[in-house]
Amino acid sequence: MAFAPLVSLEAPWSREFDSPAVEWRRLFSEFLGTFFLVLVGAGGAVVDASSDGAIGRAAGVTAPGLVVLGVILYMGAVSGAHLNPAVTLSFALRGDFPWRRVPGYIIVQLIAAAAAVLLLRVVFGDVGGLGATLPGQGFSNLQAVTVEMLLTIGLVSTILGTASSAQNVGPLSALAVGGYIVLAGLWSSPVSGASMNPARSFGPAIVTGDFSSYWVYVVGPLLGGVIAVGVAYLLRGRGGDAGGLAAARGTLTATIPGPRPASATPPSDRAEDSSQPSG
Repeated sequence: MAFAPLVSLEAPWSREFDSPAVEWRRLFSEFLGTFFLVLVGAGGAVVDASSDGAIGRAAGVTAPGLVVLGVILYMGAVSGAHLNPAVTLSFALRGDFPWRRVPGYIIVQLIAAAAAVLLLRVVFGDVGGLGATLPGQGFSNLQAVTVEMLLTIGLVSTILGTASSAQNVGPLSALAVGGYIVLAGLWSSPVSGASMNPARSFGPAIVTGDFSSYWVYVVGPLLGGVIAVGVAYLLRGRGGDAGGLAAARGTLTATIPGPRPASATPPSDRAEDSSQPSG
């Protein structure tokens, strides 16, 4: 598929991204998506403890991948469905997302994570460690941070790869990202909890007041994201192409309500809807 004509169509839509008329929708989308991700991710451990182990590890690590899949398909076109500070920073570092929007996204993600864990505490009480991600028994912080870094390299590489015009897989990117999260949890959750997400780990930490190992879930994912951006550069060159911009920013425009004119339709809508890959 030739993408050069699509890139030339990107400018009108890209200008719409800066419209304050839709910024609140993007932030609300990030809040809602991150809220559900943490509600499910932390809630698995909470409900498992409340039900005497009725959920189990396999289901507990599968659920977050499935909710990310659903959120990307449901509202990835609004905000890009980052749901993760490491993803937001990686998109910005690659040049797909403006740095001035990064603080707003990250703040909203952290607030959403805290709100989700507070709700779990109100409903179920202080059980299951409120879904805190901690190094597993018998594993050191160094082992956990190394695993978190490696897992995040794979996660962000999957996101950036499917968010590129060079390898656009459209809505299937949601399956790729959700499937990767499940895979990561199945083989590594006993080591670190397979967070890959500073916001996911922030929610339980702030509600319980236990930040003793939180640095593992900041350093590991952020370092992994930076390495993944370097890998993406080696594989595909610089970012900022039509697919990456659409995926990182979403395709919601200020022309609400009513259909968008053909000239303002983002390239992702024309190229098998590439707006979806994030998580």
